[in-house]
Amino acid sequence: MTRTAVIAGVGPGLGESIARTFAAEGCRVALFARSADYIEELADDLPDPGEGIAVPTDLTEVDQIRDGFDAVRDEFGPVDVLVNHASAASWKGLMDTSVAEFERAWEVNGRGAFVCSQEAVDDMLEAGGGTVIFTGATSSVRSLGGAIGFTAAKFAARGMAMDMAQEFGPDGIHVAHVVIDGQIETPAVRERTDDRDDDTLLDPDELAETYWHLVERDDVSTQPFEVHVTNGPQNSEFI
Repeated sequence: MTRTAVIAGVGPGLGESIARTFAAEGCRVALFARSADYIEELADDLPDPGEGIAVPTDLTEVDQIRDGFDAVRDEFGPVDVLVNHASAASWKGLMDTSVAEFERAWEVNGRGAFVCSQEAVDDMLEAGGGTVIFTGATSSVRSLGGAIGFTAAKFAARGMAMDMAQEFGPDGIHVAHVVIDGQIETPAVRERTDDRDDDTLLDPDELAETYWHLVERDDVSTQPFEVHVTNGPQNSEFI
């Protein structure tokens, strides 16, 4: 089965790994991000047998999101899979966070995912099924203190995912939330990590395989809602 997948929020690291993994599994992959040059290069470099399209999109802009989905439908047809992967935060506490910074976190983690989900689920309802995956973080399930905008937005996104799972599960739409409870290994992280052999960093390619496992599960009666991954790809739990 050839699926059309939208990855909303793609950058070096897990977003890129998800795109490459899905393409390798035969998906037509649409890449949403503001950095046009990066996603255009990645779209051209996705592995066979998948196809890629770069859709430059500011996920804080509702009209851009809706236009982006229209572009995907024009190129590949209806959307079967959505990964709400975008994230924004200022790492500040209550008294140091401006209203604009707080709203920015919500615009990306909350409203952006909401609009993407509306667009994708509309296609999935017509098709009789699909998959929506939210990328969460440690702050989705427990506060670390001092990052109030990020924590509030990630809690909200998890709640939205849970509500969608309950609403659309009977329609054959699998909604899942992945808690990334640790630091993902990226070139930038490695550059600033004192121990270059730190094996607690999460391997983005292994994480991407977890996302694909959620997509390919086709027994709608036993769909996991949440996967919690921490301290290395070997430590994951389906909930």
